[in-house]
Amino acid sequence: MENKKNTGFETSSLDTVGLNESQVKTTWYQNIKYLVVGILFGIVFVKSEVISWFRIQEMFRLQSFHMYGIIGSAIMVGMVSIFLIKKFNVKTIYGEPIEFHPKTFNKGQIYGGLIFGLGWAITGACPGPLFAQIGTGATVTVVTLLSAIAGTWVYGFFRNKLPH
Repeated sequence: MENKKNTGFETSSLDTVGLNESQVKTTWYQNIKYLVVGILFGIVFVKSEVISWFRIQEMFRLQSFHMYGIIGSAIMVGMVSIFLIKKFNVKTIYGEPIEFHPKTFNKGQIYGGLIFGLGWAITGACPGPLFAQIGTGATVTVVTLLSAIAGTWVYGFFRNKLPH
């Protein structure tokens, strides 16, 4: 019997929405909570200097622990959160179980990580802080945002043809 990897599932499972979520009808003003959380997230990025091009350059030149400390603490929060979700069988706000599926490693992740890291080092921005950078007046970051959107579109267009 052949042992095939279910990479189609791994790729397409991220496209699904919860069963209950797809039936929920929301009005535009119910999304204001996401705007508020996004603004608060942006303020945290600005105050912690995560959006600073100089801090990002220090990180890539191994000159400062600042960014590694922030990234490391985010990883720790994520690890603890996943542990607690699994331990207490936490459900979504729509009552559905949260499922974690094992991911297989492939060489595309190395290529993608290198491209992402190169873009991050050159532009001084990754997708999260882009909006905070624009909000602080660094309008040249709009070019990076448009490039990120174009890259996402290109990936979505060619996704089924790529070796996952």
